Amino acid sequence: MRSGGVRRTAVATVAVASLLTALSACGGGPSGHGADGGAPRPAAPSADPMEIPGVGDRLRERIPAESRQVVAVYGEGKDSAASTVVLYTKRGSAWHRDRSWAGHNGKKGWTTDHHENDDRSPVGVFSLSDAGGVLPDPAPGPGTGLPYTRSSSFAAPRWWAKPYWHDFDYVIAIDYNRVQGTPPNDPTRPEGAAKGGGIWLHMDHGSGTSACVSLPKAGMEYLLRTLEPEQHPVVVMGDRADLRA
Repeated sequence: MRSGGVRRTAVATVAVASLLTALSACGGGPSGHGADGGAPRPAAPSADPMEIPGVGDRLRERIPAESRQVVAVYGEGKDSAASTVVLYTKRGSAWHRDRSWAGHNGKKGWTTDHHENDDRSPVGVFSLSDAGGVLPDPAPGPGTGLPYTRSSSFAAPRWWAKPYWHDFDYVIAIDYNRVQGTPPNDPTRPEGAAKGGGIWLHMDHGSGTSACVSLPKAGMEYLLRTLEPEQHPVVVMGDRADLRA
């Protein structure tokens, strides 16, 4: 891992049990996925460039003042697996919409009280501090992008259906019930196993997940090249009603 700007480049050695814990928590595999919840709509344009569109006071107040990169995940509905993922960048005092992608979230939708195996993604604001995957880091060079752990241990088991094999070619850990500064597949759950964990941004396979947020390969590559620790990136995620609350 990197500390004070030194990039983590070593290949992680992860125990098989720990790997399976992380992958099952992220919901990889046919039993962890269902049909999507309909075609996603683009996020509404902001009438106020000083605010993230569609995000109400409750969650907006949880975005750290120093954050200048926000990945907003707009779920189509409380029980929908379809979502739109938008990257906003703050320049000066105004937020600018950078890129957006169609994506997916938990196959049963969203929850404000996530628990292991509920097949719903947690609503909230979470930091983005660590990344990894099977493929090489697409960030342009040492000292850029999020700390990245490359390891074949991220590979989805080949007993899963083939559409899921590349889910974890790229992943970004969502800092829900995890220890920051560790590889995304570290199994430690500070709030206990019952609260779930192993929730990532990862590659999309065309349908819902068990709790993660998925987006196309091009989107994952763009985020891995663009998100910087110095910008204090966070994800703001939930169904549209909860986001506005």
